[in-house]
Amino acid sequence: MVQYILIQAGYFLFEFVTFLIFINIVFSWIRPNPSNVIVKTIYGLTEPILMPLRRFTIIGPLDLSAFAAILLMQFILFPLYKMVISLIF
Repeated sequence: MVQYILIQAGYFLFEFVTFLIFINIVFSWIRPNPSNVIVKTIYGLTEPILMPLRRFTIIGPLDLSAFAAILLMQFILFPLYKMVISLIF
């Protein structure tokens, strides 16, 4: 039971972070006011994830760090998280 709850909580956390990354992508297209509290919060939550990936994912004018972060979370981090939870419980 605890294992299921932790896996579901992790799933919702990873989905929430993915949603915030998508909002960050939309913000890069529409350029909202950077002094807005909501914009600052979303940037503050997503930039620590995206900044290290930018070293490897900028190809010319394209910044693919958001795409890389989502792939990394969905195919590596979440399955690893599920495996660790399964080993603990």
